[in-house]
Amino acid sequence: MITPRKSADRGRTKIDWLDSRHTFSFGDYYDPAQMGFRTLRVINEDRVRPGAGFPTHGHRDMEIITYILEGALVHKDSLGTGSIIRPGEAQRMSAGAGITHSEFNHSKTEPVHFLQIWITPSTRGIAPGYEQKTIDDAKAHGGFAPVGSPNGGDRSVRIHQDAALSVAKLERGQTVATNLKKGRHGFVQVARGAVTVNGTALAEGDGATISDEEKVTMVANSPAEVLFFDLA
Repeated sequence: MITPRKSADRGRTKIDWLDSRHTFSFGDYYDPAQMGFRTLRVINEDRVRPGAGFPTHGHRDMEIITYILEGALVHKDSLGTGSIIRPGEAQRMSAGAGITHSEFNHSKTEPVHFLQIWITPSTRGIAPGYEQKTIDDAKAHGGFAPVGSPNGGDRSVRIHQDAALSVAKLERGQTVATNLKKGRHGFVQVARGAVTVNGTALAEGDGATISDEEKVTMVANSPAEVLFFDLA
């Protein structure tokens, strides 16, 4: 069963420096029917104007993954981490017992466009942590490249949960497929372009929950970049 979550139906926060679309309830956007899916709690598609960003703020007990689509993001946190995240890289911050951080657009002239993803951890109160890795871009073209996984293998960041995230970058007409083991669930987020997933058409910004499907097949209707979550 595939249930689409259309881009136009997402929540929205729009202020002078931020335009954010919320797949699930977040901040002032609340929909009791959209409180996440399995352990996937947040997918925010954020656009931040040049030189602006999120001032220092705190989190607890959440795995936070940042995936850049365009531009670059400066990250600083209470662990002493300072980094710049660019397209082709994945960042994972484990908030655990508590962490503060800030995120700002690295450019003074160009916007930054990124996805911020929250996954609930399997254990509360773990030590806060930070990790940043380069995604296998060659594997992503025409296939699924790991972005995050429970063991942090194959160039993926470690997620403290039974959840895996991968990305596929497809040319028009390309097809990729992956299996879902019995009892597991999937979520697809179309970052760019358009795809058909098991017969369901999804456009840029659309997502979809997937349950009771043994195989997930994606066909690109245009050049596309798609995130796929494999969830318990």
